[in-house]
Amino acid sequence: MNDTLIHNYLLSHIPERKPFFMELEAYAAEHEVPIMEVDSMHFMLQIMQIQQPKRILEIGTAIGYSALRMADALPDVHIVTMERDEVRYDRAWHNVHTFGAEDRIEVLLMDALEDSSIVLEKENFDAIFIDAAKAQYAKFFNVYIDKLAPGGVIYSDNVLFKGLALHDSPRAQQKQRVSRKMREFNDWLLQNPDFITTTVPLGDGLAISRRKEGAK
Repeated sequence: MNDTLIHNYLLSHIPERKPFFMELEAYAAEHEVPIMEVDSMHFMLQIMQIQQPKRILEIGTAIGYSALRMADALPDVHIVTMERDEVRYDRAWHNVHTFGAEDRIEVLLMDALEDSSIVLEKENFDAIFIDAAKAQYAKFFNVYIDKLAPGGVIYSDNVLFKGLALHDSPRAQQKQRVSRKMREFNDWLLQNPDFITTTVPLGDGLAISRRKEGAK
């Protein structure tokens, strides 16, 4: 069965995004800003609409695309999102303001690891979305795990890393450190006794990790 044919078929059946979101997608493509792919975003939003989180922490704002998609799909949600690149932070703030979501999306200019105390002082979150430096996923997870509410869900994007996280292929050798880190993260995540994790092969790979009842 042709995987490309199936993928294109599924993409063609995803509802059309709002014009503003399609503008952000075009901007990201033109300026080579990594944002979540359309199919994995659509799937994640479906899961979130079932979960109905009231507070979401996003690690890696980029231009605000994911935060705005989540805010649009979840009218009652409050999102705290962090970005360390000042140019992307400015663009994200502009996009959030343009969309009129500044009362529900708090954009922070900070390093998720070096400045973590800023967020650790805030209320807990029902969901955490990790979409930042791939080699640091395990650190992000461990630093912010205590801010996840009981029964909360952690969503991790790009866990397949264009297929490079699967094995030591010649392509993976070119990005050896990151591909190895992602492979180690995936193995660790799937074996974590406090979470039930499912990895979905949509977009660049999306891991959905639900905290078990009674887990620390």
